[in-house]
Amino acid sequence: MNTIKHLIIIFLTTTTIGCKSNSADKKNDFIIKTNAKKGNIANNETLKLALENKKRHNIDSVTYRLNKKKITDNHPLKEFKLGKQTIEATVYFEGEKQTSTSIITILNSELPKVYTYNIINEYPHDITSYTQGLEFYNDTLYESTGQLKESKLRKIDYKTGTVLKNINLADQYFGEGLTVLNDKIYQLTWQKGTGFVYDVNSFEKINSFKYNNSKEGWGLCHFNNTIYKSDGTEKIWLLNSETLAEEDYIQAYTHKGKIVGINEMEWIEGNIYANRYQKDGVAIINPKNGAIVGVIDFTPLKKRVTQHKGLDVLNGIAYNPKTKTVFVTGKRWDKLFEVEIVEK
Repeated sequence: MNTIKHLIIIFLTTTTIGCKSNSADKKNDFIIKTNAKKGNIANNETLKLALENKKRHNIDSVTYRLNKKKITDNHPLKEFKLGKQTIEATVYFEGEKQTSTSIITILNSELPKVYTYNIINEYPHDITSYTQGLEFYNDTLYESTGQLKESKLRKIDYKTGTVLKNINLADQYFGEGLTVLNDKIYQLTWQKGTGFVYDVNSFEKINSFKYNNSKEGWGLCHFNNTIYKSDGTEKIWLLNSETLAEEDYIQAYTHKGKIVGINEMEWIEGNIYANRYQKDGVAIINPKNGAIVGVIDFTPLKKRVTQHKGLDVLNGIAYNPKTKTVFVTGKRWDKLFEVEIVEK
């Protein structure tokens, strides 16, 4: 238990959320009442709803919705996403209709599991690379690096560290995460609101796309035809791989609050593994509801690489389906580690 508490405090420092659950429009005659304590409720609980009828209207009927899904006034939360969610009550009374809203925060009911790792192999890695994105495609490693006037897209022989193909981004772009799907590489840039699409074989740029609602470009991964995008907040956006439109999002939460700084991501056996900015660890995220289900502390790896002035944090996680192992590195690290993840 002490280990779990240490990781939650040091690595998964949360932002505790408290919000008033009884909010309502000033012009509205009804206020939604809930059993959420200070606006927070765990996803293993049942949400209980009632209305405060300020003017004692004769109510004909009430319809409740949570995150736009119709619910009852006594509804289990197990199937709902975590994070800030909107309750909506549509009240029909005396030939009129009014809608009230209230915000609650749904937290995970369980603590994250703690995992550790066994090192299988160490491989050379370019010590000048400010690693932002890492992913395997057909047993070949692809990497996106950052910093203005240093950002690159690379194809790498991971066993030797040899760069097989390289293109430099224009000086105004700060490279971020990448993912490879259907022979296309999708690469983010940081604050320009623009991502790029390349042909995986030629590295020819074939398209670009805008971010729309998300704030910035941080990390990418995918499963089937859905691309997952982080923007530095607690939100992970779900993009349509054809249109690259942001169609939905999940929010990364523990039993205490939200986890911000979600950075480089990788889809591994049904979960999203995510670096957190300035943290030498990885959060394991349930892609259905945003729950942090596990944490891995990779802090000791930083001591195994060459120590130099430009050395920075862990960033870069990739899963090789051929070997069924995980590969991690960091910003300006001279090693790429192949590891096996095991529960502590």
